[in-house]
Amino acid sequence: MIEPNLDEWQQILTGEILLYNFLGRAIYKYPDDKERSWLQSCIDDEVFSEVPFSSDNNDTQIGLKYLQRWQADGLTDTVFEQIQSDYTRLFIGPGKVLAPPWESVYFNEERMTFQKQTLDVRHWYRRFGIEIEKLHQEPDDHIGLELLFMAQLASLCLDALNEHDTIRFEEVEAAQGDFLNYHLGIWALSWCKLVQKHAETDFYPGLAYLTYGGLTALADVLNVNITKGTV
Repeated sequence: MIEPNLDEWQQILTGEILLYNFLGRAIYKYPDDKERSWLQSCIDDEVFSEVPFSSDNNDTQIGLKYLQRWQADGLTDTVFEQIQSDYTRLFIGPGKVLAPPWESVYFNEERMTFQKQTLDVRHWYRRFGIEIEKLHQEPDDHIGLELLFMAQLASLCLDALNEHDTIRFEEVEAAQGDFLNYHLGIWALSWCKLVQKHAETDFYPGLAYLTYGGLTALADVLNVNITKGTV
């Protein structure tokens, strides 16, 4: 692996921040009226025409095609109600949650939340001065929150790079690799495949493919081996 130079790191980190912030919000937030306005702004700004990171990844390109097809008819009431329904089916229930968005669920037979993984992720957040808004009310290890955390780490890396703080840059870069290695990288790709399998709209498979492509591309940059995901 060839180590990226300064300009390449700036491009990589900026791309990560944009991509993971977008994915984190789109996956974490239930699509209510506020999110509808945000999604409409994404369509108006042609966000789904390209991505700022992992653009050469095949899964990323598939994800863009899904999202472009989804937006083709505009964000009508019917289209919006369909993604609301899909979000509920996939991530909330009732009944069996088809694509659980919490890390802990993937590591115990009872599919329980607020387990060891949740507490470890909370420790990671606190290490970098982050605490989720609904602490103790919802699991910290939601995939949307973990993606937002990766965006925050990329932002800290970029700050250190711009301040020529090599020690801080290397510290946060290593943390990003470790979080990918011990958390997102061991379950998120399985989540992606569940979404791809069970979704009834093009919107959430599009997000899942972008997530898959973004994480595998980052694993290549950081030289981290991640689990490719099973269903």
